[in-house]
Amino acid sequence: MNAITDTLVVLGILLILALPALVGYAHELRVDRQLRAAGHRSGRASASRSRRGLTTHDVVRAA
Repeated sequence: MNAITDTLVVLGILLILALPALVGYAHELRVDRQLRAAGHRSGRASASRSRRGLTTHDVVRAA
């Protein structure tokens, strides 16, 4: 019985220590997803309004 209690105490402490890191990781994933969505939306809008820059592929194709 003592081994089960000790195991539960260790798992409880591990959960208490790991929980803030897991919550922060979930928050970072949400922010990354929002930034990708915003970049995708703004990239689509700016590409239609602005001229595309010169790329290496354009230089090789012109030569």
